[in-house]
Amino acid sequence: MFNTKSFEGVNFYEVDWDLKGQLWAHDPVISKEGNTWYVFHTGRGVQIKSSEDGSNWKAEGSIFETLPEWCKAYVPEKDEESLWAPDISLHNGIYYLYYSVSTFGKNTSAIGLVTNTTIDPNHPDYDWKDHGHVIHSTEEDNYNAIDPNLIVDEQGKPWLNFGSFWSGNKLIELDPKTMKPKEGAELLSISSRTEQPNTIEAPFIVHRHGYYFQFVSFDFCCRGVESTYNIVVGRSKDITGPYFDKDGVSMMEGGGTQIDAGDDRWIGPGHCAVFFSGDGDSSILVNHAYDALNEGKPTLQIRPLYWDADNWPYLKK
Repeated sequence: MFNTKSFEGVNFYEVDWDLKGQLWAHDPVISKEGNTWYVFHTGRGVQIKSSEDGSNWKAEGSIFETLPEWCKAYVPEKDEESLWAPDISLHNGIYYLYYSVSTFGKNTSAIGLVTNTTIDPNHPDYDWKDHGHVIHSTEEDNYNAIDPNLIVDEQGKPWLNFGSFWSGNKLIELDPKTMKPKEGAELLSISSRTEQPNTIEAPFIVHRHGYYFQFVSFDFCCRGVESTYNIVVGRSKDITGPYFDKDGVSMMEGGGTQIDAGDDRWIGPGHCAVFFSGDGDSSILVNHAYDALNEGKPTLQIRPLYWDADNWPYLKK
């Protein structure tokens, strides 16, 4: 959940989202500080991009120069410096960035946490502090500890939702002091599909007008123009679920109302994030898609996300 009070008066529906510049990105999330937008995404050390206008993007380096030392204890196979699927949130004046450590196709995985008081790399206080391990999974577990997302509920309690394939997506309550799992917290299941392999991952939960919305990605990423990724959503009155789609199908039984399945150019859109303006009246959907006109490279997409009279999100075609 993003604290967007500093963005009051910014109407995201009036921003020109015709993206240009350095747009290679996989698993992107977005935030804004001052007049500058920042995107964080999968890559060496967690990659960062910035834009003054939301349209023109440039690279800003990475958070880590080398793989964090704690990673090898949980993912001993990790032999390259790519960190996956970051999540950025401003909460109580601190930026919390969760990130994933894993190897492709395996659930020997871990989620880590870094914090900063600013995301402006030119600010004198810019300094990422690594808080190490948050939660992990092993090959004996029936879940995969990647694709984290922080959500603070309406009572002020922080939760982490995450997951990829295996038995689906999970939710766990966090300790508000450490922002790591609360002692004795139960690992809850919040979305799954009925067939195998269980092609669901990357949950992202937001709250709007009395409902918690869980956005997830179905099917397969990472295959260029052969990718079948698509974005779906369900909602619940309670953060712990159950979540249902427009047709009343539970997201624990494969339910999900489709938001975007891509088109002839933008193949396999997925791993999305949602970001609200300070007043909550406008929002954007951030994700990657594979560009059929650019060798199927994963490319940043940012689009206005609208809401209908029944409080369901949709994209304008």
